[in-house]
Amino acid sequence: RVAPPLKGRIEFDRVTFGYDRDVHVLKDVSLLIEPGQVVAIVGPSGMGKTTIASLVRRFFDPVAGAVKIDDTDIRQFTLKSLRDQMSFVLQDSLLFGGTVWENISYGRPDADPEDTIRAAELANAHEFIMKLPQGYGTILGERGSTLSGGQRRRIAIARAMVRNTPILILDEPTTGLDAQSELVVVEALERLMKGRTSLMIAHHFETIRRADVIFVVKDSTIIERGTHDSLLAAGGTYRDLYELQAGGKTGRVD
Repeated sequence: RVAPPLKGRIEFDRVTFGYDRDVHVLKDVSLLIEPGQVVAIVGPSGMGKTTIASLVRRFFDPVAGAVKIDDTDIRQFTLKSLRDQMSFVLQDSLLFGGTVWENISYGRPDADPEDTIRAAELANAHEFIMKLPQGYGTILGERGSTLSGGQRRRIAIARAMVRNTPILILDEPTTGLDAQSELVVVEALERLMKGRTSLMIAHHFETIRRADVIFVVKDSTIIERGTHDSLLAAGGTYRDLYELQAGGKTGRVD
């Protein structure tokens, strides 16, 4: 059936999943994200963080348990009606060889010009766009190759702003950026996440610490949950990861 307008309450109800049915990436995972919350999923590499985001988008279905949005198993919704209410900002921003305008309005081609420009302004993109040879009419190289990493990320944020969906999924949104670009992107992300249910997969603690709730994934399950400060005080895996990053100055949780 077609999904109704979603509020964005996301629940994992004892979810188990494996790409190979005999090897489980997630085991009996339960979590709850309330509408409008910003949630970060952290943990060592290869422990199932991105899989959680993929299950919300229904790239895969659980082998046991259920992923629910607004108390309904998302398998009951048509894929299009589910994904039409989600926006994404990914490490590898999916830009194509069209104009800046087309890349921002992709997914909502009926957007008013004012909405598109306003989205670019909120994404800290309008200023650099206006300096391009033809402004919003500038043709981008395939995959946005003519832009810097930070610029590509801000175009992706502007696109999500235009879509204006209740659910937002961020997968490594600041990875690979220099310090200055990261600050500008984080500022734009904070505007984008306001009022939206935001599920963030991240390695950078400068981004993670802004979350309302942090879930720590290890050995295929959630082992800790709380705020940045409460998890540091608890002295568990989260604190170990934080101290490893601070000591190594890597900027990543690996």
